[in-house]
Amino acid sequence: MSAVRTNNACTAGTWARSTGRARALRLLLALCSLTALFATATPAARAGAVDTAGAVDTAGAADTAGAADTVSAADVTEAADAASAVDVADAPTQAAYLADRLRENPVYVTDQLPREISRSTAPDFARLAKKTGVPTYVLVLPMWGSTDGEQLLGAVHDRLGRDGLYVLIEGTDVAQATAFGVQAPAEAAVTVALYELPADAGPLRSFERFADVVAQGGAKATARAEAAREKYRDDDGPAEMYIGPSDRQNQSFLTGVLLTGIPLSILLLSGFARRRRPKRPVLRWVVPGAALLSAAAIALTAPVVFDQTRSSAAQPPSPADLSARVERVAAGLNQDPVYVDPESPRVLDARQLDRLHERIRDFRRSEGGGPVYVSLVPQTPESEAAGDPWLFTAAVHAKVGADGVYIVADPDDGTIDAYNYGLRLDSSRLSFDLPERVTLGDSSTDRADDHRLGERLDTLMTFLDKAPRTDRPQSESTPPPAPNAEAEHSLPPLFSTDFRPGLFVGAVLALLLSGAVAGATWTVRRLLRRSSPVPEPPGRLPFTSPTEPSAPYLRRTAYTELSALHEEFTGPEERGRAWDHLDAAMLLVDGDPGRARQAGTDPATLVAVIVLARAGRAALTGEAADLCCGVNPLHGPAAHRHHVRVSAEGNARRLLPVCEPCRDAAVAEPGGIPARLLKLPDPSLGTTRLPYYEATDGPLAAVPHGIARLVDKVRETAGVH
Repeated sequence: MSAVRTNNACTAGTWARSTGRARALRLLLALCSLTALFATATPAARAGAVDTAGAVDTAGAADTAGAADTVSAADVTEAADAASAVDVADAPTQAAYLADRLRENPVYVTDQLPREISRSTAPDFARLAKKTGVPTYVLVLPMWGSTDGEQLLGAVHDRLGRDGLYVLIEGTDVAQATAFGVQAPAEAAVTVALYELPADAGPLRSFERFADVVAQGGAKATARAEAAREKYRDDDGPAEMYIGPSDRQNQSFLTGVLLTGIPLSILLLSGFARRRRPKRPVLRWVVPGAALLSAAAIALTAPVVFDQTRSSAAQPPSPADLSARVERVAAGLNQDPVYVDPESPRVLDARQLDRLHERIRDFRRSEGGGPVYVSLVPQTPESEAAGDPWLFTAAVHAKVGADGVYIVADPDDGTIDAYNYGLRLDSSRLSFDLPERVTLGDSSTDRADDHRLGERLDTLMTFLDKAPRTDRPQSESTPPPAPNAEAEHSLPPLFSTDFRPGLFVGAVLALLLSGAVAGATWTVRRLLRRSSPVPEPPGRLPFTSPTEPSAPYLRRTAYTELSALHEEFTGPEERGRAWDHLDAAMLLVDGDPGRARQAGTDPATLVAVIVLARAGRAALTGEAADLCCGVNPLHGPAAHRHHVRVSAEGNARRLLPVCEPCRDAAVAEPGGIPARLLKLPDPSLGTTRLPYYEATDGPLAAVPHGIARLVDKVRETAGVH
């Protein structure tokens, strides 16, 4: 009986436990049915159900974190491996996490974009949000290719449970705005901010324009949006506000070109012009002064015109901004070897997470294995590591302080990178032999929203299991540092980069310009002289007359000057000096001006004709024409007599009448006068040229004694009295 009672008791106990299990099973089925019903009702209800579970599990995770503070990183890894069977719902969804952040502060700025927009700008967004006049909740997040902004804002609103204007800023633009329970022209404001501002305006300026339009009210905002859309419908929108490094290089190059090109052009062109015009001592320093002033003006004006100092609207981040995300990820890995970024959409479901935890636990216990830390975190160029997963992993490893294999999986683009720190694994195999279908995926991963990260991470764990072990632990080398966050958006100084090449190019262009002007002037003058020969103005003669004239030049000039005097001479009744000069010149050409153009005429004779014709024209106008420059008779009239050096060797001097430029040269640079002497070929010496008064014993040798003596000498030579 005792046995029967015992058996009956056992049976009763067993039935009781079975009944309890049945009740629990029925209750579980009922809950599952209810959950399925809500899940098929509306997207908002489904998100709410997940959020409810997330809120409960967040508290559990916080308790776990509190307990983990008292153990080491290795102990935490063991504890996390033991708890790997926790369902994915234990962690908050993206919308739930963001709603919790907005509950703490109506402006949430991600810590993943410190190089573009730092978390310290949150007060600025809060200040601008007050302009809207309605409760405004702002989310500043990285740009996601697989996230619908409107759905995200709706889910965040459902979880937060507060009416207001919800604004999503992705990267640098106001991407989406939705009003819940308030009157606000959200769509019109987004349109205005999109069309009226350039692409590089920055998130703060974009949100400020958005808030200003919302404050205008519905009618004005709608009209403004239509006007902006119509204005920029067919073009690229407003011009960019900032320039890049290449633009600054162009500015530096242009500054260098102008800084040397303009002053040097002034000097060269003025020098060319001074050769054709009389020198004025008063203006001797005007041209160098003008060149110097132009250089100073360019050097002072260029920094004012090219006053840009930054290449974007991004402000330099603080050290806290640059370390915030690394600290967050490291803290998460100290709690769980798999860290899922709460700001990002979920890419691993509960089964995949459980599988990944199991594989990590098995690898840790395997021969030569060890801890594995997986970070599902996006790698953007605006992050603290500038999008470099190697640099990010090195920072996380240093913060966690535990060796192991560190894996970075990007939930946005689906790339996977793995690095070994302190395990007995061949690090080179992780760097070079990891299959591309694991690191980059294939066409099927691009089409999937989750990039099939669960399958690829499982394949990676298999690769680690099969990886050969080494005798000693190996570690990754130190990655190169990230670009300086402060200098990254700073433009180089204007007087740097291509400034020096610009100086050289400017000098070359100035030389080419002056050469082109001189060539064009010479060509035009030559054409004009051939079509309608006109005597050179007397004031330009000292600067245009050659010291070693060619025979064609002398024939052309003699004919032009003699023809001009013949035309200006009205009649024989005009006796006097002018008649004497014309008569002497005509005696030299046997009464025919045309003979001056014939080849074979003696150069000294042609020079004498030129001097007499010019003196005759001066006499007709009443000008003094008693003396001709004795240094170079082609220079025209002389005003003074001066002792000048006539030989480059020794100190031989001679009293000669001189024109103004030759007198200035005799005073300022006496040794330069021999080079200014008119030199003609000596028939007895072939092509050798001598000073004109030594190359001939004809009438031209009388020039230093005055025009009257030259006339008498011509008449004596011709036998006329």
